[in-house]
Amino acid sequence: MREQEGREPDRAPGARLALLLRRWWEEAGRAPGGTRPTQQALAARLGIDQTTLSRYLNPTHPLNAPPRVVQALHAYLRAPAAELERARALCRAALEESSRQRLAGGRQRTATGLAAEPGTGEPAAGTPATPAADASTGDAAPAGAGDAVPAGRNGTSGRRRSRWPLPALLASAVVLSFAAGIAVHALITPLRGVPADGVPGTFRVSESPYEWPLLRMRKEDQYTRARALQHLLNAYGYEVRTDGFFGAETRDAVMDFQTKHHLVSDGKVGRDTWPELVKTVGPGSSGHMVLAVQELLDNVGQGGTVVSGRYTAVTADDLRFFQRTHHLPVTGRVDPETWLALLVRQRPPAGAPAYQRSTGMPPSASA
Repeated sequence: MREQEGREPDRAPGARLALLLRRWWEEAGRAPGGTRPTQQALAARLGIDQTTLSRYLNPTHPLNAPPRVVQALHAYLRAPAAELERARALCRAALEESSRQRLAGGRQRTATGLAAEPGTGEPAAGTPATPAADASTGDAAPAGAGDAVPAGRNGTSGRRRSRWPLPALLASAVVLSFAAGIAVHALITPLRGVPADGVPGTFRVSESPYEWPLLRMRKEDQYTRARALQHLLNAYGYEVRTDGFFGAETRDAVMDFQTKHHLVSDGKVGRDTWPELVKTVGPGSSGHMVLAVQELLDNVGQGGTVVSGRYTAVTADDLRFFQRTHHLPVTGRVDPETWLALLVRQRPPAGAPAYQRSTGMPPSASA
């Protein structure tokens, strides 16, 4: 296994990470008194299925292990302490490579460099055709005999004359420049945090507009978004159970908060209430506001984030990775735009949330 790791420069980060994790597992029983766990037992301890764990440990067809699993494997298998940071770096590199591949697969390029429709190799609709180039001169081929000009003294074809008079060309250039300026301004302005299309609470992040999600009182579990809301309310002094259920207790706290902040007191949390609830947090912060951030980071699909209520260096690292992969300013701090992206990018849990599996009654978090 170490011989294979010696050829790492030729391997992708995901394969190199799988090699390292597999070596940890294989060497777990070599220490005096140590016993290597079966993959089935190890998977059960990690809370994942055995097939998924096998792919994490398979360098031939690897599945990128998230940071939570990498850290847990390091602890369970008692791997060398010095190798944890290397494993984390490989994990980040593998996730970034996977993200780049997804972005690159969205649109292909044709041989002429024109944008192509995905999976077709043909120029996209609305893409202007490029005149064929003359093989001998590199100039565009004549459209007809009327465009031809006499050959030059050296026997090569001369350039064809334009049918457009100079004043018309200048006017066209001015119009195109003006239109391009409007388009660039329309794209850049929302990215700087100005509301897009005049709609309060809407920001354009990357190429798609994000809108603050609307939460209201419901009987069903609303999972991470509702728990984040409840942490935020606790940060303002309300004693609300952080259980993901938007019940009467949460609604009453929301209505009181709205009244105190001169909002419509309807008990619904949307584009007007979220911006009043969230605050910028970063290194050194602690309490329920940080718990809300960590809850959201833990459920965006990039691997586990420890939900401790303390904004640690690991939390900042996880946040910077989220900001980088979602085309946000990479600051390591949670500003309103990052709060918005975190809330929008939440995923439903694969099974029952941890707070439902552990006890019958969901726990309340303390600051």
